[in-house]
Amino acid sequence: MPSSIKAIFFDVFGTLVDWRSSIAREAQQILEPLGYALDWLAFADAWRAEYQPAMEEVRGGHIPFCKLDVLHMHNLEQILPRFKVGKLDAATRHNLNMAWHRLDAWPDVSRGLYRLKRKFMIAPVSNGNISLMVALARRNDFPWDAILGSEIAGDFKPKPRVYLSACEAFDLKPAQCMMAAAHPNDLVAAAACGLKTGYVSRPNEKGRAAEYRAPKETFDISADDVEQLAGKLGG
Repeated sequence: MPSSIKAIFFDVFGTLVDWRSSIAREAQQILEPLGYALDWLAFADAWRAEYQPAMEEVRGGHIPFCKLDVLHMHNLEQILPRFKVGKLDAATRHNLNMAWHRLDAWPDVSRGLYRLKRKFMIAPVSNGNISLMVALARRNDFPWDAILGSEIAGDFKPKPRVYLSACEAFDLKPAQCMMAAAHPNDLVAAAACGLKTGYVSRPNEKGRAAEYRAPKETFDISADDVEQLAGKLGG
């Protein structure tokens, strides 16, 4: 199988970056000086919990496609009252929303991507917008060949167009591409489009490693992290 693969596409949130700890840290740094004392991890969880419902509004055709930064701001405004955070000025709200541009990678990611890049074209296929993906790449040294995903496709995963437009961007057939992700539903959707699949385990993504259960689905390759994925693919 590895000899047939020319490109590897990556999910980003959770698979490559630790959104939960990063958002909790950023929220604390911004809101604590303003006098707020929250459960910062619960705040991160609540913000992330609005992610899929907001995108479903786009996927279902109820609202036009927009960048994830726009949806993140909408979601932030939904959760602030739940945590009794009063009205924030526009600059503070913008700074808090840009926390998603300042997420930290899991420690194996940059090294693993560099190994894979020696043999494959690599790109994110994320629901994040291009400027967000560029910011994370520059912060964490992700050596992408291109930035692909939702903004290129004009839709959000797991809609088929997102995966297929990434293949088309590299002039490849789906069978020549692999989707790598920590989320089985992402990989199942990619496989339905004809892509190969690489499962990357992230038991700490939601901070509850003791509750982690390996997926029941079978994927082409399973790895504990991106470096192991690179090793299994000969990178």
